[in-house]
Amino acid sequence: MTGQRDPRAWWLDDDIMEQFRRKKSQEPDTDQGRWKRENSGVRVLRSNPTGMPFGRIFGRDPQISISTVPRNASIWQFSEKEISDLTIATVAFTAALGFMFSNGIIGALSNPNQFILGAIRSLLALAPAFVLHEIAHKFMAKRYGCWAEFRADPSGLRFGLILSALTGIVFMAPGAVMVLGRTTTAQFGRIALAGPVTNIALWLIGAILIVSGHITGIRTDLTDILLLTWVWGNGILALFNMLPFGPLDGRKIKSWSETVFWIWISISAGAVYANLTVLRSLLA
Repeated sequence: MTGQRDPRAWWLDDDIMEQFRRKKSQEPDTDQGRWKRENSGVRVLRSNPTGMPFGRIFGRDPQISISTVPRNASIWQFSEKEISDLTIATVAFTAALGFMFSNGIIGALSNPNQFILGAIRSLLALAPAFVLHEIAHKFMAKRYGCWAEFRADPSGLRFGLILSALTGIVFMAPGAVMVLGRTTTAQFGRIALAGPVTNIALWLIGAILIVSGHITGIRTDLTDILLLTWVWGNGILALFNMLPFGPLDGRKIKSWSETVFWIWISISAGAVYANLTVLRSLLA
């Protein structure tokens, strides 16, 4: 089986892989495809090409390499680098959405309060959709014994911020979860599916709260705005990621199971349709 590494692993400043990189002149002892280093506390695996959740990004080609996985890493383990990258990506994503709600940087400068309120609205109602989507990929990958951490994409963040500042349109690739390890096609598909499923679960929570508020009358303008933003953010993110092309989750899910793909893209499309019809009318 060909060994490959996530092509964007060069983002890792303190990459765990760098500490255990094999010299070209060394020949490893094999144990059913696994290498072990004494006293390292690390299991070294060749990364399956189907184990790369985000294949080719911005034209970078995959490279053959060796990946490492902490032997007893907790599913809840977050490195300082990962927390830093998640924070940076969330702040940049929130700022870009703030520009969207204020119609770009000109609107933000002329009406700073609108930008600030838009950013707060995004942080409360939209940032969780992004963060929990990525964490879901991480948890599922670690469940299968893979090394998985989020890494921000500096070029994607810069492009998204500049675009939103100039046009008020948000199109950003804030980053992704790097997955290294051996996976089957089914496991790989489930890792990809975890993100959209999480967004649909979050959408369902928002939809239930909207319906409950309509029935009980316990609602305010603020909660209506936040809940509407919440269901739109999760619905759009789920549907967009289910598209079956490029580095998106849908392509990996479709490669694993056509049935699962069509079920979840239909559910995602149904969520967006409900936003346009039922939920919109309840909040009118």
